[in-house]
Amino acid sequence: MTDHKTILVTGATGTVGGHVVGRLSAAGHRVRALTREPSRAALPAGVDVVRGDLADVDSLDGVFDGVTAAHLITFDSAAFGPLTTAEEIVALAEEAGVRRVTVLKGDLEPSPLEVAIEASGLERVFLAPVEFMANTLEWAESIKAGGVVREGFPDVPSALVHEADIAAVAVVGLTGADHGLDHWITGPEALTPRERVRIIADVLGREVELVELSRDEVVAGWRGSGFAEEEVEFFLRMRTDPPEAGYRVLPTVEEVTGVPARTFASWVREHAPAFWAASPEWTPGPT
Repeated sequence: MTDHKTILVTGATGTVGGHVVGRLSAAGHRVRALTREPSRAALPAGVDVVRGDLADVDSLDGVFDGVTAAHLITFDSAAFGPLTTAEEIVALAEEAGVRRVTVLKGDLEPSPLEVAIEASGLERVFLAPVEFMANTLEWAESIKAGGVVREGFPDVPSALVHEADIAAVAVVGLTGADHGLDHWITGPEALTPRERVRIIADVLGREVELVELSRDEVVAGWRGSGFAEEEVEFFLRMRTDPPEAGYRVLPTVEEVTGVPARTFASWVREHAPAFWAASPEWTPGPT
């Protein structure tokens, strides 16, 4: 059991934040979880779930009280862009006595929050994960419906990482002795979409077909989803000329946590029900 100082987790119901909350709570830490909708937060018993939004400073009154360490996100999901409240967040944290923060990066370039933290007196650990394995859930409905994945650029590799491994590194950053670090976080292998489809098929024990979309079809899909032209250009650049950081496998997870990074096959096993249809012929294969 740890002492009773509180650790704040923002983005607490998100892909990574939920795992951070769960790990801290299981280890005996007192956890405060910040979310826009506490009524929908399925978090462990004993966690102090509070309403608030990093993009709305007025909603953060008292959120940092008693907090010694905080896990912060840099992205305003409602506005689809970096937080514009960085200096106010840092000021609130420092005034409340927060000593250390972990920061989940959302881009290769430093966000305003990262810049503000670097200029502050806070101890910090920056977390820079590559693609989340959870992004594969975008394929779930088409696999359920007909055993098909429709994807462009199927031979571009990514060292995608299990979201629980990102959380494990974050927890070490929040509770360990090291600070001032930048952790680039990857999974244990670089996989193309084609290889990921094959792994999904192997785990589910059934055929899953990859239907390759043309460049024009992919771009049309992004535009149809409402993405701005600069976002489309960024997405296209990541597919056609990805940075080495996106596919170079690093040992960060094992070096920081002492446990090897989880494989994509293990992630699929954990999430297999998301890819099953409710009929007898769609049962998982041996795992």
